Amino acid sequence: MILNGISILNFKNIEEAVLQFSPKVNCFIGNNGMGKTNILDAIYYLSFSKSYINQSDSMVVNHNADFLMLKGVYTRRDENLEVTLSLQRGKRKTLKRNGKEYRKLSEHIGLLPVVMVSPMDWELIRGAGDERRRLMDMIISQSNAEYLAALIKYSKAVENRNVLIKQGYRDPILFETVEEQLCSTAQYIHKCRKAWVNEFSPIFMEYYQAISGSAETVSLAYKSHLNDQSMTELLAANRERDIIIGYTTRGVHRDDIELLLGEHSMRKTGSQGQCKTYTIALRLAQYDFLKQVSGITPVLLLDDIFDKLDASRVENIISMVSNRDNFGQIFITDTNRSHLDEIVTHVGGDYRIFTVNKGVVKSLNTDTQGGLL
Repeated sequence: MILNGISILNFKNIEEAVLQFSPKVNCFIGNNGMGKTNILDAIYYLSFSKSYINQSDSMVVNHNADFLMLKGVYTRRDENLEVTLSLQRGKRKTLKRNGKEYRKLSEHIGLLPVVMVSPMDWELIRGAGDERRRLMDMIISQSNAEYLAALIKYSKAVENRNVLIKQGYRDPILFETVEEQLCSTAQYIHKCRKAWVNEFSPIFMEYYQAISGSAETVSLAYKSHLNDQSMTELLAANRERDIIIGYTTRGVHRDDIELLLGEHSMRKTGSQGQCKTYTIALRLAQYDFLKQVSGITPVLLLDDIFDKLDASRVENIISMVSNRDNFGQIFITDTNRSHLDEIVTHVGGDYRIFTVNKGVVKSLNTDTQGGLL
């Protein structure tokens, strides 16, 4: 899949930009806080209809404006595709594909696979379990619409059960009625996550070894209450406890992935460089996995990825992402032009370099105002 160009209006500090892209490498240079990451986030927003940074919709609209609009022109499986997203303060967002509005935003997920590598990925290691569940859900949902539907149903069922708990109901028949859908969807979610971890782990370990130079051994372990008991058994055994605490304490909404360095937790033992290597390997494995299961080459967004890495790991990453056989279109930001020049040299052929300064984006090597959009 290729993003040929994008039109941005009032997205964060980017008041207006119309950009045409290389099908291979697109580099954005600028100091911190100038808007480089916002360009990548606009691309991400068109794929997921939400910000990678997990900001609310009101936060992504430029503070001097009342609305935003994004439009992307893609080539997907040799077909042209136009996606438009508009958002007005206080109103719901509108997402259109080739001029036709989606009934549900969830119908769009998976159409435009994108993988973003960001300094915020640090939270995958340091953050709570919901960060790692979000990783699982995002990857699996892009290739499995049934899984996404199950997640939505499960969340609603947990919400309904929590309402019963908070309102003081104790009738077991009423609880069993509400829990029936919760249990069926939980079983399916657990099955998908377990299969995904088993399939994803070897890909991840291979990328980590390639970046680190085989310096360390890493692994992933799926932690779930359903590894040992069924959801039905868990809910029945913990119903009184849940009533006392005030919410549902057991289920796949509490799942996690244990990130291991050797036999120890990466969170507790990993250095900054090891943690950075870990998160980059997770994202590159995500890219590889999506490419395999969907048959579509995702767009790769690399945001300031070289910070806190030693020279050898930087060199390994540059060599890896420059491989035309493994990676398709790449968007990369950095304050250090030497890294970007090295990637461009490795890749050769077509590329674009942009400067970003206080939300203003300019091309250094081509005229980007050519009317594509």
